[in-house]
Amino acid sequence: MNEPEENMQLPDSENPHAAEFAVLEALRLENAELKDQRLRALAETENVRRIAAREKAEASQYAVTKFARDMVGIADNFARALAAVPAQAREAADPAIAAVLDGIEATDRQLISTLEQHGIKLIDTADGKFDPNLHQAIAEVPGNGKPPGSIVDVVQTGYTISGRLLRPSMVTVAKKEAAPAGVNTSA
Repeated sequence: MNEPEENMQLPDSENPHAAEFAVLEALRLENAELKDQRLRALAETENVRRIAAREKAEASQYAVTKFARDMVGIADNFARALAAVPAQAREAADPAIAAVLDGIEATDRQLISTLEQHGIKLIDTADGKFDPNLHQAIAEVPGNGKPPGSIVDVVQTGYTISGRLLRPSMVTVAKKEAAPAGVNTSA
């Protein structure tokens, strides 16, 4: 049962290479930790770069928001000026006055076209459906046959800028018609 001394394992304290193995294992663990930290730092750097690129794109896309709001106010004034002249008065107007009105119309069309070229678009209300994300109801009025909650009149045109709401359309909506007397609606 006596084994030769060569095959006997010495306790760690007596093994001359034990300290070297411990140092080597500690270095392997430190190396793994440093690799993990490096990968995390690279991922964080990439995330910061992506976020900065997105913010830069959004900033350039929406930088003109305040200016655009001011410009749509000018478009409103052109529309009001044109709406203030009834068709009959226009037909009977002096040629010089008619030319001024034509110039206002042309300027209005050019302004709307330029706004559209820069991503600023009118909110379409032709379908008559009220959308709280695009429209602001300022009053409920008799619908005159329109379904309750649908748009009756556009008081102020709304706009979007690159798909984001710039200014909601101010609209009046049809209110629910009262049921005729004697009709039971609790069915």
